[in-house]
Amino acid sequence: MAHYVVGDVQGCFKELEALLKKIKFNKEIDQLIFAGDLVNRGKDSHKVLEFCINNKKSVSGVLGNHDFYLLYLIEHQKKDKSLKKVLESKNIRHYQSWLKALPLFLEIKIKETNEVFWISHAGIPFIWSIDDAKKLSQEVQASLKNDASNILSKMWGDTPKKWNENLKGYKRLRVIINYFTRMRYLSEDGSLKLDLKSKTAKKGYIHWFHQTKENLNNSENIVFGHWASINGETNIDNIIGLDTGCVWGNKLTAIRLEDKKIFQIKKQ
Repeated sequence: MAHYVVGDVQGCFKELEALLKKIKFNKEIDQLIFAGDLVNRGKDSHKVLEFCINNKKSVSGVLGNHDFYLLYLIEHQKKDKSLKKVLESKNIRHYQSWLKALPLFLEIKIKETNEVFWISHAGIPFIWSIDDAKKLSQEVQASLKNDASNILSKMWGDTPKKWNENLKGYKRLRVIINYFTRMRYLSEDGSLKLDLKSKTAKKGYIHWFHQTKENLNNSENIVFGHWASINGETNIDNIIGLDTGCVWGNKLTAIRLEDKKIFQIKKQ
């Protein structure tokens, strides 16, 4: 049995199929984990979701910002050209149900190496402990289950910029979702800089993983997607980026957690 984590697919189903063939994925014994953003921009988001719901026992993942966007469209009966085939599918409610059940944070323990991998679409900010991340992910999941319509309409926006335990209501949920799904750069106090997406930082901000690495020991790893402009490069052995911009014409990337081997397929 092996655990494979796949970076941002974003509707690139042909490349996903080729990647699964390359890693020799066996749905009977292996586990496939998506690091978020399964959909949008690519032409075959519906095929990606169909694959997921047809292989529920061996497929899991975390929500990305584009997955949240699709949930918003479904919940509020909105249209989007890029996601037209998903929104018009007879299986739309199955897609919705499967996506809504996904967390924002996953923990995978590998017995053979005594290593642990924490998976989140954008990463984990240094201002949160791992226990914090688990609890906050569960908080959003529970809220999505009970109040999806309001959350999905009120989650959009860049404020609050900084986490505060005393935040309440939709502002609290919005900032949690933003850290988990949209984070790239943080200030020294942990404030989000959501409009900065380039590979190079601006004065006063730093790549989130340069701060978070201080919280990890050698057996602890973070796997994330979301940030195509850095092409998966962190220069930190135990913080692993998987978004290598397949939808932009580059590559789709996966990692096997048991030995940290990287697999890639070029955009076809």
